Amino acid sequence: MYELISSICSIFQDLADLVWGFPTNIAWYASLPVIGELPLVIILLVGTGIYFTCNLRFVQIKYFRYGLNVLINSHKEKQGISPLASFLLSTAMRVGPGNILGVTGAVSTGGPGALFWMWVSAFFGMATAFVESTLSQIYKEKQGDEYVGGLPCYGRRFLGGAAIIGGVLSFLYIIYALLCIPAQGFNTISAMVAVTQNLTGAEIAAGSSLIWGFFLLLMALTAFSIFGGLRRITNITDVLVPIMAVVYVVAVLVMVAMKLELLPWFFYVVVTEAFRPEPVFGGALGIALSQGIKRGLMSNEAGQGTLSMPAAVSYAKHPCDQGIIQAIGVFLDTIVICTLTGFVLIMGQAWMKDGSAAWFKMGRLEKFLASCAQMLGSEAGYGLATLVISICFGIFAFTCLLGFLSFSEICAKQISNNTVFIVAVRLVNLAVLAFGMITNIVGFDLSALWNLSDFANIMMVCCNLPLLYLGFGKVQKAFNHFECKEGKFCSETLDEPLPVWDEIH
Repeated sequence: MYELISSICSIFQDLADLVWGFPTNIAWYASLPVIGELPLVIILLVGTGIYFTCNLRFVQIKYFRYGLNVLINSHKEKQGISPLASFLLSTAMRVGPGNILGVTGAVSTGGPGALFWMWVSAFFGMATAFVESTLSQIYKEKQGDEYVGGLPCYGRRFLGGAAIIGGVLSFLYIIYALLCIPAQGFNTISAMVAVTQNLTGAEIAAGSSLIWGFFLLLMALTAFSIFGGLRRITNITDVLVPIMAVVYVVAVLVMVAMKLELLPWFFYVVVTEAFRPEPVFGGALGIALSQGIKRGLMSNEAGQGTLSMPAAVSYAKHPCDQGIIQAIGVFLDTIVICTLTGFVLIMGQAWMKDGSAAWFKMGRLEKFLASCAQMLGSEAGYGLATLVISICFGIFAFTCLLGFLSFSEICAKQISNNTVFIVAVRLVNLAVLAFGMITNIVGFDLSALWNLSDFANIMMVCCNLPLLYLGFGKVQKAFNHFECKEGKFCSETLDEPLPVWDEIH
């Protein structure tokens, strides 16, 4: 069985590498300086962000403060969920284990300069997030007292309006969720074990009854959450997301305060090594650039369409309101959370000290914790940091898991409202979650499960990017209406039927 699972995961990895790497796997292209190290998909994602940024007149800067005001002044809604609840739900999916593991992988492979390119990808990705989230709001639909929408809805509108189109896109998202859920289950169990070991000081053996107890507890918590519907999940994320964000931010800032004299050096090394990486990281600009952009885009998910659904479920006075809010979500994820991880990795300097070879051989989470130890410089401090980071890591994974499960169900409802079908999708999701946790318990390698996620990510990018271009004209019209404040947004604004917006206004 172990060999079978490994073989299946390796097939997905080969497919993901083929698409993610194209055309760097072609000799003549790979021989080109700098650009030869950049896959086509990364060029397209960044190019799309630049195109949207220029045509929307740097919307991510111009309306940043406006978006914050919308979040601050949001309140509970009778129909849909509030803008703040939608923001927290999308943040639950954006801010996940990748904010630690992904950044660690980028910096340990591409050097400190990779963080600079993560910032660049996030800045332009904010415009891409604005476009897909605005489209999600424009074409959202109503089911009972809730709004639904996102990629399946705007995709159906742009590809002929046939119900089968929406069904296929909904099914693709369900597949995406099923491929990503195992890694989140794996990470949550890892965090629970790490926290317990830290508190008790005892090593927990693989497959012990305690770990199986964690398995049952997590299955019960997850089942309770998803069988309560979207509102129960948003109630949970409304609590957990602010807690995990505040705790992680405070923990890292405390470590930074202990090494405050290194802060100017941090920014210097990030910027200079973005263009001149050290030999230990390959010494090539393309490596830092490719690693930074890829990990940045995969962290904030701009352009994948995977966060179009939390954007659609919110009540909004104008579609562009939610677009601006989701752009802020990209900022929070990459410019704030990923940078905090970068502070620890780079200012810890484990990568440049004697014995750095051992650091490079560690797993990603171990690298990050070792960097925490360098920042704190004491055994007691390291123990406390390990506990706090493990708790944050576990909450990151659990809230991300809830996001996948909830929007998998929303997509299932796009296919059929049959109760048996919806329950079946919930049970399949729980089964896949159980698989992810069991792989941890029996000692399976996490990297194999990340292979599934890599394939899922590229699959969604290939589906979503063409649709964003098809719908960009609609976004421009909506944005012009938003800026000019020409009355209420409704069907007449875009000269096409928008029944939800006609009802709102």
